[in-house]
Amino acid sequence: KTRGTWGEVVLERVLEQSGLSKGREYETQLNLKDETGSRYLPDVVVHLPEGKDIIIDSKVSLKHWEEYCSTDNDSNKQSLIGDHVKSMRTHLKDLSEKNYDQLEGVSSLDFVLMFVPVEIAFFAAMEHSPELFSEAFNKGIIMVTPSTLFITLRTIENIWRYEAQNENAQKIASQAGKLYDKFAGFVESLDNVGKSIERAEKSYQEARNRLVEGRGNVIKSAEKLRDMGISPKKSLPEDLIQKGNNQIDSTTELLTSQISD
Repeated sequence: KTRGTWGEVVLERVLEQSGLSKGREYETQLNLKDETGSRYLPDVVVHLPEGKDIIIDSKVSLKHWEEYCSTDNDSNKQSLIGDHVKSMRTHLKDLSEKNYDQLEGVSSLDFVLMFVPVEIAFFAAMEHSPELFSEAFNKGIIMVTPSTLFITLRTIENIWRYEAQNENAQKIASQAGKLYDKFAGFVESLDNVGKSIERAEKSYQEARNRLVEGRGNVIKSAEKLRDMGISPKKSLPEDLIQKGNNQIDSTTELLTSQISD
């Protein structure tokens, strides 16, 4: 149990240093079940974009490897390194039979990562049995060490980073489109205000002109009242008075011209 816990600690440290966030990009000790209802507890499930997952198993026994490192007897070393490789093969077989890709709640890729927490234990097994890696690969299992797993996880972290950047770019593009539409709507409303101001200006000029039109225009009539002795507190604009008088003069000239003709 101590060996297993130590391997899990090494795995957890590699995960922490990878840049991935626990509970978001990866989860530990998930309680999952297959279609028959059997329950499994994969050590780590690493999430990938688009809903894919990678399962990492760290339950590799290094008992024979420790014994190998502790003995000075050459004959015992040969026997123990063989037992070490045999132990790894047994774990490969057991791991391949778990069918992690059929678990509910995960969308596992076609392979599982088998974590070997001691680099030299992995290389010693490969030196003794070079075919071990290909045997694992054919079973849908890739054996990884702290260094190779770290590289793999950093690659996944970069994938997530690019995914976030693409997502942010899409959000920025969406917000920019909405902002442009808002701005176009504002310009349209501003143009409508300008047209309304032009109509108001035209109506204002028409109404003002009516004050001075004709011989009996309002301005002239008002001025006659003042000439008759009323005492107003305010005065009409001089330009309106002038226009009212000019309108009368123009009308007189027109009548005179017509009489002469």
